[in-house]
Amino acid sequence: MPFEPASEVLLPFTVLDLTRVRSGPTCVRQLADWGANVIKIEKPPEDKSEALGGPRDGPDFQNLHRNKRSMTLNLKSERGLEIFKELVKRADIVVENYRPAVKDRLGIGYDVLQEINPGIVLASISGFGQDGPYKDRPGFDQIAQGMGGLMSVTGEPGRGPMRVGIPVADLCAGLFCAQGILLALLERERSGKGQWVKTSLLQAQIFMLDFQAARWLVDGQVPGQAGNNHPTSIPTGVFETSDGHINIASSGGEMWERLKRVLNERALDDPDFADGAGRSKNRERVNRLINEHTRKMTSAEWIEKLNEAGIPCGEINSIDKVFSSPQVKHLKIAQDVVSQERGPTRLVGQPLTLSRTDSSIRVPPPLMGQHTGEILEWLGYDKDTAAEMKRAGDI
Repeated sequence: MPFEPASEVLLPFTVLDLTRVRSGPTCVRQLADWGANVIKIEKPPEDKSEALGGPRDGPDFQNLHRNKRSMTLNLKSERGLEIFKELVKRADIVVENYRPAVKDRLGIGYDVLQEINPGIVLASISGFGQDGPYKDRPGFDQIAQGMGGLMSVTGEPGRGPMRVGIPVADLCAGLFCAQGILLALLERERSGKGQWVKTSLLQAQIFMLDFQAARWLVDGQVPGQAGNNHPTSIPTGVFETSDGHINIASSGGEMWERLKRVLNERALDDPDFADGAGRSKNRERVNRLINEHTRKMTSAEWIEKLNEAGIPCGEINSIDKVFSSPQVKHLKIAQDVVSQERGPTRLVGQPLTLSRTDSSIRVPPPLMGQHTGEILEWLGYDKDTAAEMKRAGDI
């Protein structure tokens, strides 16, 4: 069966991809980019309405679904379900992000799949978990950002809750799910058995609160909004320059002393600022004094001067400037591919490298059902049978 792996790392593994929108596709993208044989299973088209996840030729779909093959399969038909179960026999991983009850209604819950293939790893992403009082609620990223506490610590004080500018709950749930799959595959090397990997947008979001969650769990503090200021490391935040803004992170005794030397501002020697607790209590005064100096020079001039002093700092880029950065170009995270719908296209590559093996964007996102025929042939179906199944709406 023709298959162009994007890497050698996950080459032995076959993935059945039942996902849509973002969290599930994010998970599967991690597997596809590192060489897994991903079969994206899509519902046969019934109308021209726009599907969840946006148009296939849109930037979002293109970036999420590269390095996959696509087959159409009607899981609600008897024969479509039969074909899916035949695929399960040959697969290692099934990934889905339906509401928890859907897979059981379709007859593809974990109990069914592990009877077909005891080594199968089923990975499920939901809004709030596979069980519990909220399990049947529909879940989307912004809902999880709110329920998971992120919106309460994002934005400026007194301005009300604010969402983060990326779908962080979706993305992190997908990444954690991919990690869980790899853990299950490692464990299978010893036990010979698969297992059910479960995560949710809510769990991922709460985990990503990290030190903000620990402030409550350990010390009983309820963190609030701090705007562009770091909530605990001061001064760390956004400062004005003569032509814009920059970030400066100079918390801690040594960094604070370096910053004072660079600014040459006697007022910063105030005993009220002598330690972190004092700078935290007097944050507004500290920031005001720093801003009085940073406004005198351009962002580029300050970045050069602060870096010479070993003080962490950086420009605040719009997205276009991110990809024009010489360091970003050096890292080669923007990768070229020839899209079937758009022609030459650049997509976001993987954010890590291995010393001997690498990932790539080998093939663009598939057309819907582009590989149905070759996958059915792999399963042993002839062309006449495939044509009849298409007429019947099974594929």
